Amino acid sequence: MTGIRLHAPKPGWSVDADVVVVGSGVAGLTVALRCAAAGAKVTVVTKALLDDGSTRWAQGGIAAALGEGDTPGQHLDDTLVAGAGLCDEEAVRTLVTEGPDAVRRLIATGAQFDTDAGTGAILLTREGGHHRRRIAHAGGDATGAEISRALVEAVRAAGIETIEHALVLDLLKDADGRAAGVTLHVMGEGERDGVGAVRARAVVLATGGMGQVFSATTNPAVSTGDGVALALRAGAEVSDLEFVQFHPTVLWLGPDAEGQQPLVSEAVRGEGAHLVDADGHRFMVGAHELAELAPRDIVAKGIMRRMQERGARHMYLDARHFGAEMWEHRFPTILAACRAHGIDPVTEPIPVAPAAHYASGGVRTDLLGRSTVPGLYACGEVACTGVHGANRLASNSLLEGLVFAERIAADVTAGLREAGGPGEALPPEASAAGTVLAGPKARLEIQRIMTEGAGVLRSRESLERAAAELARIDEDAAAALEAPGTESWEATNLLLVARVLVAAALRREETRGCHWREDRPDRDDTAWHRHLLVTLRPDRTLSVSTTGTAAFPSVTPAPPTTGAEPRSTT
Repeated sequence: MTGIRLHAPKPGWSVDADVVVVGSGVAGLTVALRCAAAGAKVTVVTKALLDDGSTRWAQGGIAAALGEGDTPGQHLDDTLVAGAGLCDEEAVRTLVTEGPDAVRRLIATGAQFDTDAGTGAILLTREGGHHRRRIAHAGGDATGAEISRALVEAVRAAGIETIEHALVLDLLKDADGRAAGVTLHVMGEGERDGVGAVRARAVVLATGGMGQVFSATTNPAVSTGDGVALALRAGAEVSDLEFVQFHPTVLWLGPDAEGQQPLVSEAVRGEGAHLVDADGHRFMVGAHELAELAPRDIVAKGIMRRMQERGARHMYLDARHFGAEMWEHRFPTILAACRAHGIDPVTEPIPVAPAAHYASGGVRTDLLGRSTVPGLYACGEVACTGVHGANRLASNSLLEGLVFAERIAADVTAGLREAGGPGEALPPEASAAGTVLAGPKARLEIQRIMTEGAGVLRSRESLERAAAELARIDEDAAAALEAPGTESWEATNLLLVARVLVAAALRREETRGCHWREDRPDRDDTAWHRHLLVTLRPDRTLSVSTTGTAAFPSVTPAPPTTGAEPRSTT
């Protein structure tokens, strides 16, 4: 054990389960449903309400080879290209091969996708990086909301225990170092409130992303990197955290806009919208064979370059040629969001700019979702399965959540049949440096530092400045607040994931995928066709190492090999 935990009161209550799932998006609820169907006692812990995570905000849809003439092989090729050489091909092959049937099982669970009125076939659209129409959508541009609705209803119908308004704190382990549950803090008053514990034989992290580490993001307020931070404190390895995808087309609300920003789905471009500058020039034409439908990192860079050239703070997405009827039926959510901010896309171009959207990296897992800590699994955006490489292909995220959730459930339930109940959970001992930040002020400062130093455009100078400022915040943190709370714990988690992101971005001296180093503008396969692995030492310094190749090592601890570079502190 690392002996590092959040400063918090001792648990005042506890419950027992076979499996505790932390998070209630497509990944977490799918794990819960499959485990419960196999006879396991499941407890779902979620930070807000069951449907308040990132899944319900997903607009575009879910990618799978469902259309005539499309194949998993073609989906694999598009995913590998988008991943800029760092995808794990076996993981991608698993995703695209098992994906179509996983989507069909989701439909059987109750999710209703848009279909052709005449034939009943699922309607499919295109998004960036896809050479075929393979994105299934629901409610026009409300796919995530429909998936979340169906899964939440299924979980409630199955009688699965849920604990809402609960922030997970730290992993519990048994004497053998195996996951044995989690500590958590329930916000508000009720049957369970304050700090408690869920004891379980298996722990599944499905906590979503960490977009709130930046000032402007498409992520909801709950996306503060809690799962990655918990895993690091528990001694798990994380990988690829430098690869944060900035969505190219986020509604620009002004230079001082902060927090969650409205997304303008890539499906709008998939249906024929154009990216233009203030003069109406389509600047992506000629920049890539797919123009506006190039992979997201390329489009985001194209927008940023044009903004720099024109001295502008945003570009425009022009879809006036859609007409009112198409806007109202195909993209009602986006239309309403734009109009709520005084913009009518039926009659005027939409101002857009890149904003933090998706973490391609996270808790490193194998193809069964197992982390480097026995009994601790990760699934969805919190995980790094190797599927996304250096840049996620559009609409692969919901599919990854589905496919790997089913794989985790199969492994967990098989393990439960072989083993007895959970081991005796031993609360991790607090280290002498169990610091916690003082809430909202620290959160805003971290967001400012990360936006200025580790945003779309990065350099050694900006990253070193960010690292120094984050270190100062860490050094100034209180050793023990008398009454820490949710805001303090969230800010502390954000600081840890920010430190890892900056350390990895500094170490990777190249431009690849969504990691754009201005001072290292070229992709360097000779030195950097490999992954960065990060762990947290007991003294809270970071250990950063590289893999010998683009392949991930086994999650099972093994003696160092000659292919791995020595670990070094960053």
